[in-house]
Amino acid sequence: MAYPPLNFENFSGAHDFLLGQQTINVIAGSQYLSNGGGDLIARLNPIPDASHTRDRKTSPPDSACFPGTREGVIKEVTTWADTVDLVPGNGEGEVGTTISALVVHTPTPHVYWLHGFAGCGKSAVSLKIADIFEESGRLLASYFFFRNAGDRSTMKRFAVTLASQLVCALPATAPFIETALRTDPGLLNNSVSLTRQLERLVYKPFQEVMKGDLLKEAFAKGPYIIVIDGLDECDDRRGVEEFINRMLAFFDEHPTTPLRIFIASRVEQHIRERLETVGVRLGNLDSHSPLKDIERYLQASFQMAATRDRIIRAYVRVCGSWPTKSDIDKLNKHIGGSFVLASTMFQYIIQPPTEEDPRTPMDRLPLTLEMNGLDGLYAQTLARSQHLPHFHDIISTITVLRYSMPIVWIAGLLGIQAFEVFPEILECQRFSPGMKKEFAISRGYCSGIDIFNALTWIVARARFKWGELRMTPPTSLELLLRVHGTRLILQL
Repeated sequence: MAYPPLNFENFSGAHDFLLGQQTINVIAGSQYLSNGGGDLIARLNPIPDASHTRDRKTSPPDSACFPGTREGVIKEVTTWADTVDLVPGNGEGEVGTTISALVVHTPTPHVYWLHGFAGCGKSAVSLKIADIFEESGRLLASYFFFRNAGDRSTMKRFAVTLASQLVCALPATAPFIETALRTDPGLLNNSVSLTRQLERLVYKPFQEVMKGDLLKEAFAKGPYIIVIDGLDECDDRRGVEEFINRMLAFFDEHPTTPLRIFIASRVEQHIRERLETVGVRLGNLDSHSPLKDIERYLQASFQMAATRDRIIRAYVRVCGSWPTKSDIDKLNKHIGGSFVLASTMFQYIIQPPTEEDPRTPMDRLPLTLEMNGLDGLYAQTLARSQHLPHFHDIISTITVLRYSMPIVWIAGLLGIQAFEVFPEILECQRFSPGMKKEFAISRGYCSGIDIFNALTWIVARARFKWGELRMTPPTSLELLLRVHGTRLILQL
């Protein structure tokens, strides 16, 4: 049972002062004792790089809306989130009356599901939504799932991460969360269900403080919101199903609670069959044509590149504007509505010439129009690395392995040192769109199977033909297995 906040009438108007070893916090006129939010957040042990405030360069996805783009869908989402149902009652279908008509009131759904294909910009929209409501003081929490990124791809620390952000957004929830942790230690070690974690650490604390002045403020400013991106990136399918089931049940039980949950994901069956229901607003990002937005992004990005690139400036002085309107139109059509592909192609085009690839941006632009989407770019990535000493051996080995192996084992099979693999992966990841955080390798660090996974990830997406890489795939028997007694399973 949660303890109510302590009230001290003698300290009216005071805030954030010490009484012995305790801190008294004043929230919306109510005072409560705590040992400080920092200690509570440390106990919760949230994932530090799961929210919208993370460093996107080191914790993907590195997606953000280009200025002036995605305005239509963003407006739809903010309008949904801003709507406050003023008609009292028990829920959908309630009948009300006006002077001249009978009115059936349909309450605003508490959940908005934005879905779309990979690379269409869902994460960028999620980031923008989180930024908007953080600025207005209504963002309770944000969580960006990411596949193969440790706990960010599971539900293990999902509830505690939301709870830690809830404490920062609404400090009045702290005593209720502290009580929950004190009476139910299993909340911190995953020995209880996700349903119980969410109920005791997120939903119930929020409900407990939505009274008095805070409730009035919520109805005046608009409901609070939680942003969840990449739900399909969570590897814990059962956990996802449990989260959705509990979320929908909570809103059924509390139809007037001033809370909205925004979810963005691809259309996966276990997600779709639960979210395509009454009480969920559906938004299809694919239905919002991005062609104008991508055109704006390309034009502005090429203009900025021209100010920094001497080769482009020299070309423009002699030949006129570049790229031309026709070039942009062809590129936009070829991109086919994928912001990820637009960004990847732009980065490929403007990369500086090297000894191995002396082509200029003007040379590369027409080449992108011959590429088969991202598949062609991955094949290009592999082809660019062929000059490296052990490239063929490493890639050939990876193609016949069924399971991941530490890079030191791969090196042992090939009779080379682990550090000799670094140039291959550094070159490959340089031009590989969407490279997972867990796979990003630096010269000073390599753990476990990171490099192996990174190369596997690239190879799996390249869909290259062996002839294009001028390589002959080896037979399994050509690999001399020296794995220190560990059994290696091959695709024979």
